[in-house]
Amino acid sequence: MLVNGKEMRSLWYEDERLKLIDQRKLPEKFEIFEAKSVEDVAYAIKEMVVRGAPAIGCAAVYGVAMAEDLERAGKMLKETRPTAHDLFYAIDTIMEKIKNGEDALECAERYTEEIVEKCRKIGENGAKIIPRNARILTHCNAGALACVDYGTALAPIRIAKEKNLFVWVDETRPRLQGLLTAWELEQEDIEHAIIADNSAGYLMYNGEVDLVIVGADRIARNYDFANKIGTYEKAVVAKENEIPFYVAAPLSTFDKNIENGNQIKIEERREEEIFSIYPWKPKKAKNPAFDITPAKYVTGIITEEGIIELKN
Repeated sequence: MLVNGKEMRSLWYEDERLKLIDQRKLPEKFEIFEAKSVEDVAYAIKEMVVRGAPAIGCAAVYGVAMAEDLERAGKMLKETRPTAHDLFYAIDTIMEKIKNGEDALECAERYTEEIVEKCRKIGENGAKIIPRNARILTHCNAGALACVDYGTALAPIRIAKEKNLFVWVDETRPRLQGLLTAWELEQEDIEHAIIADNSAGYLMYNGEVDLVIVGADRIARNYDFANKIGTYEKAVVAKENEIPFYVAAPLSTFDKNIENGNQIKIEERREEEIFSIYPWKPKKAKNPAFDITPAKYVTGIITEEGIIELKN
């Protein structure tokens, strides 16, 4: 991805430490967080220094590679965030390879390169379904920041940018990850506008949205999927207004062990994330980080191997 005109990734390993763009500080400040141990990596994942399913999986493999006690490291990292399947897939993958005698750091580097390549292919596959002059709605941030490079939902937009695209960017409360999407689009010189989350339905009803593309954190066998809170309502309204609704995700996001979305564990985060934007503190808040969108609302799933078209 471009940062001030220079190609960068959202995380990389250098000088015996994992370096990550601190997503908590963006877009106001650009700072690098340095993780020197598996404990630092676990903190970075849990506190959302790094976020996005593919990116936290990549961060986790470096965390395992930095650890002396593999079992302890794997357990610690898996406890950071419960919903994203890539985290668990990545940890299990690298631990099996290390136990088979492969070099830990080489495995982490190779896994990360594979994720980047998968996202590039998602971009190429998804670009084919984007019409010229399309007005695309996104939710949360599923760009390079969330995936090391390219992104999932943003990858097709990056590759199809010459088609004169416009992107509606949901702000995505309560952590406002839509600002990260806007920051990435600005870096890439792709026309866009931030909207309040509850403006999306109005824009769809008025015929100002041609296509919706979102990422995913876990996809069940029946194609129900978990994504950032607010995704479900966007999918329902898109269906009502006959707007194609696509999910973009690598195959590592698919959880073959669960039948449907009801079996996905939803992360509940701290009340303070909601209170932080208020001038006074209410007594109570509920803060689910994700919701479940049934497959019946999905037009197709864009993967590195092609597009899974759903008959809805």
